[in-house]
Amino acid sequence: MINVYDTANQLEQELRQSVEVLGLQAAFNQMKADPMAYGLFQQLQKLQADLQQKQMNNQEIKDEDIKKLQNVSDQLAKYDSVKKLMEQERTVNAMMEELNKIISKPIADIYQN
Repeated sequence: MINVYDTANQLEQELRQSVEVLGLQAAFNQMKADPMAYGLFQQLQKLQADLQQKQMNNQEIKDEDIKKLQNVSDQLAKYDSVKKLMEQERTVNAMMEELNKIISKPIADIYQN
């Protein structure tokens, strides 16, 4: 009998070595090497986490919260290293969507037949 967890672990190892994931890692490292871009990136992550926490706690998200997030996002988008990172993220996301379709096919087939 096949152990799908072994297959999943093998896929995880292969993903780490894929062109897409290695490209994402390189783009992230490049962005991290720019202190201004990386600082804004960390600030954006914190703002997103704070908003997500407010949302989960049913707290009001104020216009100023949204504006602050948008402002940091706009500043961050000016960096070429961030643009490259976002491009690599899209590439990895496209690959992951395709893999998800493949992995989910047996279940989809059950409901389609």
